[in-house]
Amino acid sequence: MTRPAEAAGPAEVAGPSELIRRFTAAEHWIHRTTAALMGTALVTAAFLYLPALAEIVGRRSLLVTVHEWAGISMPVPLLAGLVSRAFRADLVRLNRFGPHDRGWVRATLRGRPHLSGKFNAGQKLYAAVISGAALVMIGTGLIMWFPRLTPLFLRTGATFVHDWLALLIGALVGGHIWMASRDPEARSGLRTGLVTRSWAKRHHPLWEREQPGDHRSSAVERPVDSAAESDAGAPG
Repeated sequence: MTRPAEAAGPAEVAGPSELIRRFTAAEHWIHRTTAALMGTALVTAAFLYLPALAEIVGRRSLLVTVHEWAGISMPVPLLAGLVSRAFRADLVRLNRFGPHDRGWVRATLRGRPHLSGKFNAGQKLYAAVISGAALVMIGTGLIMWFPRLTPLFLRTGATFVHDWLALLIGALVGGHIWMASRDPEARSGLRTGLVTRSWAKRHHPLWEREQPGDHRSSAVERPVDSAAESDAGAPG
């Protein structure tokens, strides 16, 4: 059965000549798996720390085990994704701030358009903060997991940092989801790997200019969900 146009994402109903590839299948699954692990860690943390939720489940030892393994496994999708050339290229983009990134916060708060590459300054800041916070959470979590290996003052400090940083991560992830909910084509682009050139021109004009015209049609001929897809067409 054909999916109705109104139920499809913007990139899925656009003509072939209007589409460009934004993400590969590898990047799609890295994001999805990392999000699942992050969500599991946050949900189990809420059930562990909020008495009203803890009473619903009751099996605290099971929640602790799931929480620990979800947290310790979080870097695995990212490390596995390093085999993807496209993913490595996007990591380089996320870690580089250019002159066009200056003034992004001011322009955003004032509702003015601002130049950006494949990722805007807000996305770069989010990636940097959430990555650093996740590493700190893993480190403090290991101290709490194996309490006999460290002195009391380290365990006390680790617990304090772990609890408060968890609140910050929850707020950041909530903001990330809220921002994504306001842009259906961005979500569609992550799910299918394709976005329309008009969307790219509005939100990421510097990146859109890098995409050759003949890449638009080839993006449709190689769907992101295909197991045979390679990173040959990915930006280097």
